Amino acid sequence: MDGRELVRSVRVFGSVQGLRAVRSAWRQRRTDAWGLPPRGAERARVPGPVGEVEPLPGGGIVRFARSELRISVSAGGTVFWGWDGAGQLPSYALAGEAPDPDPRARLEPDTDGGWRVVSERVTVAVSRHGAVEIRTPGGVVLRRDLPPRWWEPVAGGPARWVQRSEVPADARFFGLGGRASGPRLRDGTYRLWNTDPKGRFSPGDDPLYITMPVQFVVADAGTHLAFHDSTWDGRVTLTEGEEGAGSGHDRPGTSEVRMSGGPLRCWVVVGTPARVLHGWAALTGAPALPPSWALGAQHARWGFGSEREVRRVVDGYRERGLPLSVLHLDIDHYDAHQVFTVDRERFPDLPGLASELRERGVRLVSIVDPAVKAERGNAVYDSGTAAGAFVRDARGEEVHGVVWPGDCAYPDFTDAAVREWWGGLYEERLAQGFSGVWHDMNEPVSFAPFGDLTLPRSARHALEGRGGDHREAHNVYGLTMARAGYEGLRRLRPDERPFLFSRSGWAGMQRYGGTWSGDVATGWPGLRASLSLVLGLGLCGVPYSGPDIGGFDGSPSPELFLRWYQLGAWMPLFRTHAAIDAGRREPWEFGPEVLEHARVALAERERLLPYFVTLSQLARLTGAPYIRPVWWGAPEDRALRDCDDAFLVGDALLVAPVLARGADRRAVRLPRGRWYDTATGQAYDGPGQVLLDAPWSRIPVLARAGAVVPVRGEDGGLELEVWAPAAGRTGGGLVVRDTGDGWESGVIERYASRLVDGRVVVERVTDEGSAEAGLPVRVRGAEG
Repeated sequence: MDGRELVRSVRVFGSVQGLRAVRSAWRQRRTDAWGLPPRGAERARVPGPVGEVEPLPGGGIVRFARSELRISVSAGGTVFWGWDGAGQLPSYALAGEAPDPDPRARLEPDTDGGWRVVSERVTVAVSRHGAVEIRTPGGVVLRRDLPPRWWEPVAGGPARWVQRSEVPADARFFGLGGRASGPRLRDGTYRLWNTDPKGRFSPGDDPLYITMPVQFVVADAGTHLAFHDSTWDGRVTLTEGEEGAGSGHDRPGTSEVRMSGGPLRCWVVVGTPARVLHGWAALTGAPALPPSWALGAQHARWGFGSEREVRRVVDGYRERGLPLSVLHLDIDHYDAHQVFTVDRERFPDLPGLASELRERGVRLVSIVDPAVKAERGNAVYDSGTAAGAFVRDARGEEVHGVVWPGDCAYPDFTDAAVREWWGGLYEERLAQGFSGVWHDMNEPVSFAPFGDLTLPRSARHALEGRGGDHREAHNVYGLTMARAGYEGLRRLRPDERPFLFSRSGWAGMQRYGGTWSGDVATGWPGLRASLSLVLGLGLCGVPYSGPDIGGFDGSPSPELFLRWYQLGAWMPLFRTHAAIDAGRREPWEFGPEVLEHARVALAERERLLPYFVTLSQLARLTGAPYIRPVWWGAPEDRALRDCDDAFLVGDALLVAPVLARGADRRAVRLPRGRWYDTATGQAYDGPGQVLLDAPWSRIPVLARAGAVVPVRGEDGGLELEVWAPAAGRTGGGLVVRDTGDGWESGVIERYASRLVDGRVVVERVTDEGSAEAGLPVRVRGAEG
């Protein structure tokens, strides 16, 4: 640390907090100095030549001179391989037990001294030196993992490793969690270490709050997802391939995964994009289903400051006829920023306020941070101390960091008993009238003027009884906190689905809720990063997310706020939010013109709420994200793979947000088929590119010909909006009705559309055949 860093720390956190952060950072370094012995000399190792094999159901074990490889193909076609005895469990990513192996798939000899496992959906081939190929049933290679390499400390300790892989020359990479520079990941190195970017971020910043070793790869040969199941710090270096001209050779795309520890094991799911994410959800857990009210407009601000200001904002929405479903309270409603408390001066009757707002159709959601003020007399700290709940160092002393309340201790959420204790604390939040929670600062964060804002790497964790340190626990800290909160809310209110979203997480976090962008920088680059994050997270199995509309840290111009609001209206989580000194985010604060255009975007979101309810139910059942890349239904279209400025909402709608200052037209690349401009009714045929008007009043939205979309009618009831099929073509759609906030399963209703003598006919499709739709139908895109 130099003087400038000290000055910056004091300026950001205040003189007292800044000096505490400096002391905490030095303390962390000293702790790691004696808590983590130096690695010393290392010995490199590769598998060596193949030896004997042991066939097992679904695959088997291939033994090499210096390692062994276990392969298993499940009945659903999901591939697992693990080196050095690494098994499928334990794993924080998996939802429960590992999938059953396919009894029909067996290990058998392959060419050139190798071995292979052949199943209905995939073939896995292992070379005599340890390369692993994932092939389609037709024999086309989707991925080739070269023989790995380990570096093992001579004196003992965790081995670091590298796994290099090749993909087809035309392949494109997506995923790796929440990446601001996506959704397509260009050539570069991406770190796997959940990180607070120190106040704000824009597209060039990496890593961010949610990193996952999940690669989603799209190529002509097919689509696959590869997940390297290690929670340790790592880096992924991606290089796109290049096809040779004429008779020249192709240069394959490459991926290099370097991990500082943990098992070397991988899961691979192959198929269409929809099938891949269905298989991923089957493996890591179905996404939590948000209550229907969480699909409406939400408003947050760090700095409401009082019940009076909360009422003023809610009144502002109502007086202007703007729907509002949720209002979020940030840390300023706590007593001295201490979690599970209330500032009684500024919020003298929080339960009364919550009840009043709920009668007006607005739910309250509370922020919850993991850091607990380490002070005797603090009820949460005292009970946590008695329960032995807090993270300790190798000497058995509590690990403290500096967060908003001051010196803080951190619960060890990798301990089941601690999760149960923490989950019980949410009873206080429910008693205050809150309907849901959002987890913040759970990477976890400890303020420091240099280095990572987190705990010492030598800090000890339970890790479900296995024991280990923060190097292994860091990336799953947010995930396990989400589990503690979700399970606690389920116990406390078993008849209601919990509403929870978390700033940090890891593979499988969708089981407990969603996420949001975190502190995205105010500016046009931040607007673009918002879209990248949501699309990328959806491809990693997290369908419910959204940005801080307007950006977190600055004052957006009226144009920027409006374009962000128009984008946000199509995100699963539709929420405005801002820092305490970043100005307001109420739509009327930006002038009458912005207010009227924001009203239109908000009204369209409200009209389409039945569609978003359907998408949330389908995400729960299939793993498919609400919003999807435009190549979702046509991954073989190379032009669509490179399109990162538009997206699909379900299968029916294509949205092209305005991402640049002053733009009033948008070039939009269409997938194949006919598409209608929903504002003008003009029809366009894809594939191809069209130029559409994008005035301040709207962004381009197109509907797929034949689509059947559930919407809210003028009387508030459910009706079907049907876009006329092209001549000689049919269409359709799915509807899942709102079943309330409980656990009742939704019923999927299927509808088909077709042209009969120039007239659009819509029918409900059942197991017994076709019948009348049974709902009001409004046809668009055709006369009559």
